[in-house]
Amino acid sequence: MAETKIVYSEGNPLFSKEFIIKLSWEIFLYKKILRCDDLELKYTQLCNLLGGRIPSLDNLLFFRLLFLISFCATILITNWISEFNSLYILTVIFLGLGFSEKSRLFIFFSCCSVVFTRTFLNDEFVNITAVLVRLCVYLAVTFISSEVIKKYYEIKHHQTELVFTLAKSLDLRDSYTANHSEKAADYALKIAKEMELPKKQCEAIYIGGLLHDIGKIGVPEVVLLKPSRLTDDEFEFIKLHPTIGYETLKHISDFKRNGVLDMVLYHHERYDGNGYPHGLKKEEIPLAARILAVADSFDAMTTKRVYKPIMDLNYAMGEIEKNIGSQFDPQAAKAFLAILEREGMGIFEKKQPGFRKII
Repeated sequence: MAETKIVYSEGNPLFSKEFIIKLSWEIFLYKKILRCDDLELKYTQLCNLLGGRIPSLDNLLFFRLLFLISFCATILITNWISEFNSLYILTVIFLGLGFSEKSRLFIFFSCCSVVFTRTFLNDEFVNITAVLVRLCVYLAVTFISSEVIKKYYEIKHHQTELVFTLAKSLDLRDSYTANHSEKAADYALKIAKEMELPKKQCEAIYIGGLLHDIGKIGVPEVVLLKPSRLTDDEFEFIKLHPTIGYETLKHISDFKRNGVLDMVLYHHERYDGNGYPHGLKKEEIPLAARILAVADSFDAMTTKRVYKPIMDLNYAMGEIEKNIGSQFDPQAAKAFLAILEREGMGIFEKKQPGFRKII
């Protein structure tokens, strides 16, 4: 093997100019690919670009597979075109993401194996100091990637606690509202899955179902808890709850990004434009809100209140079918009717999907 010639600039630095340029490029690439403050946003954009058919950030197995694939692929590619050896930076990023729950010692030795594989297979052994510098950089990238994904999990955990706190706060005022939100969220999730929506969208729809009536916190108790039918003036108070809920949650940026705010604000819009608060119609209404409108109405029809009797399943199904294209989105309504035909009375069984597993 030919001896590698080291070109020293004036001042006799330790590393070659080529080494410094490559290392700088890899650091720049890492900075562009993985930034802690917008990791989920970038990944969500990638999911949308690919039709939402790639696993979520919660899927560690997916990133472990990417680590193995990128490691093997980079070895093959750089054997042909050595200029692509900066792709090893992707390998250590996937290493940090996929094995974040492993011990630091495991991550350290795994990263070392990547660096030394690159060094010996691509004839990059400039000098021992250069190898150590590259190792330190790659270790930093790997451990930062690991900490980023840990922070992502921590944020998701805090979001879970926030959603539960907000949803359960309705228990203090109206136990029906809380139970209704849980059931509506469950039905909406079933519809979303029946429509084969991406997992991230299904998660957001379930969260929106839990929080869609949060605005009723701002409705006077004398109206909210009235045991008889509401007057026109009282109903006007009730019609404010989507806007109140939106104003309550609008500062949570994640809810704006994933469509939860749309569900809170628009779940009482009708497909024919006769709903509230804005009188939107058809595709002007976000899909998640159209799905929730079906689930919300079904639970309202099949839940007993003081001022109205419970409707049986067949009657509720008939009402949904009768109002397809007027109150309900045809696609969402037909998907739910298919579920009801398949499950029958089993739809009423207590089958909480496990919120922590969904989130």
